Amino acid sequence: MRIVLFAAPAALALTLSACAAPMGPDPYQTELQRLSADCEARGGILSPTGSQSGRPQLDNVCKVTAQPSNRTGG
Repeated sequence: MRIVLFAAPAALALTLSACAAPMGPDPYQTELQRLSADCEARGGILSPTGSQSGRPQLDNVCKVTAQPSNRTGG
């Protein structure tokens, strides 16, 4: 009986810790970083849309902040 009393909480703790630990990189975070880098390369900043779809390309928008050049050819 004592073994069951000590083994059950240990097994439960082990099970819960296995479920809580992420297995590898977070795909949302990885995609968000890629989108942010692409946006910054275009002179913009990635901003949230307010949506929470679970897809970073729908949850964020690239706001281009760089001013276009005002050159005229000639």
